[in-house]
Amino acid sequence: MSPSASPRPSSPLRARARALTPEELARIPWLQALNAGERERAEDALVVTAAQAGDYVCRIGRPVTYWFGLVDGLLKMSNDESLGPVITFTGVAPGGWFGEGTVLKHEQYRYNIQALRKSHVAGIPVATFDWLLDHSLGFNRFVMNQLNERLGQFIAAREIDRLGSPDLRVARNLAAMFHPLLYPSVGGILRITQQELAYLVGLSRQRVNEALSTLSAKGWIRVEYGGVRVLDLQALRQGEL
Repeated sequence: MSPSASPRPSSPLRARARALTPEELARIPWLQALNAGERERAEDALVVTAAQAGDYVCRIGRPVTYWFGLVDGLLKMSNDESLGPVITFTGVAPGGWFGEGTVLKHEQYRYNIQALRKSHVAGIPVATFDWLLDHSLGFNRFVMNQLNERLGQFIAAREIDRLGSPDLRVARNLAAMFHPLLYPSVGGILRITQQELAYLVGLSRQRVNEALSTLSAKGWIRVEYGGVRVLDLQALRQGEL
């Protein structure tokens, strides 16, 4: 069953939003770049909601209202399935904040963001995002670094699409999910199932299983219960099989 076929709660995500707990606030990386007054304003505006598997956090054509980040769970960014086969552009791992380009331009979304499993998604309103840009040097630096790293991520994604080896496609996609700046909460192990990884890579679960076995035999990763542990991140990024 695909994520879009999973049952969803009837209430919209925004209706289920709540304030963040202290533990969740501690996992927001850009809060550390703010001074006391800026941080107080940001924390007052931050909300978090629980997205079930298949829920859409962002939809193509809808106006931007929040800047979002993933506290825990797993998301994917993709095109509109009504226009043909679904193409996944990238995954979003814990600690990742996304959509800053859309927020900066105050435009409609050009992609879908969908939960692959139950995920807690945080967000700040566009008005607060704009205020922080106008008043916080630390926030500006964080957003600038995000945009720079995001550009490198999408250039790498284009290169991955051209790879003929499914094993290397899995390796490069795993490496992208372990980006320490874009996804600081992942740590050494990515909590992901083989089916979820198949959705992100665009391969069958069986073929992903074969690729993971190959990468494990090379000593690049170790498959553990509920996830994948990276043993050689540099090899995942640049190694050849």
